[in-house]
Amino acid sequence: MAVINITKDNFQQEVVAASQTVLVDFWATWCGPCQMMGPILDELATKHPEIKVGKINVDEQPELATQFQIDAIPALIVFKGGKAAAQTVGLQPIENLEQLL
Repeated sequence: MAVINITKDNFQQEVVAASQTVLVDFWATWCGPCQMMGPILDELATKHPEIKVGKINVDEQPELATQFQIDAIPALIVFKGGKAAAQTVGLQPIENLEQLL
């Protein structure tokens, strides 16, 4: 499954109402570690099609960044049953993300 772009308009549908586990990456275009996280998330999405992987640009979606108290990026939150279940901050290897899930 491809990495999807999540906005305040589709957050309810893509994350809260999702039947599967969702990994959300809070990122920004100017953030070097965020850019390095991109290929890792692509690999994770391909390797684990049962997991939905989404990205939220904090500059374009400040309401969501505020709602989840994002003060450092990249920040990754795992949602299960529509609720935040786990969180990590900073560039992570795929193995750490798999353990987080």
